Amino acid sequence: MHLFQSDVSIPAAIGYSILGMAIVFAVLVVLMLVIKIMERFSGEKKETAPESPAAAPASPAAAPAAPAPAAKPAPGTAGQLKLYHVDERDAAMVMAIVADSLGKPLNELRFISIREVTDQ
Repeated sequence: MHLFQSDVSIPAAIGYSILGMAIVFAVLVVLMLVIKIMERFSGEKKETAPESPAAAPASPAAAPAAPAPAAKPAPGTAGQLKLYHVDERDAAMVMAIVADSLGKPLNELRFISIREVTDQ
């Protein structure tokens, strides 16, 4: 028997290929629907949970100085900022410059860490 010899005709092989792709896309659509349903149920639970009132920091540079509470951050904050060999004043200036350059308010940006880069 030759390597490429088969009893399946070309139209049947094309039909099998189309059937296989249809099955894959159908499963993807089902997974998408399951994810949407899970998002809807998890979104309702988040809305019904009582929100803990947390004080917003006076300035963006004050966020790294205070320990992060275990509760959800206050509105307008974006979590904890890690500073590596950078003063809080310099970090605040960097964040203000980035916000001004992007034309966005500072509370819409999220800074994860600020690190000083030195040439060595």
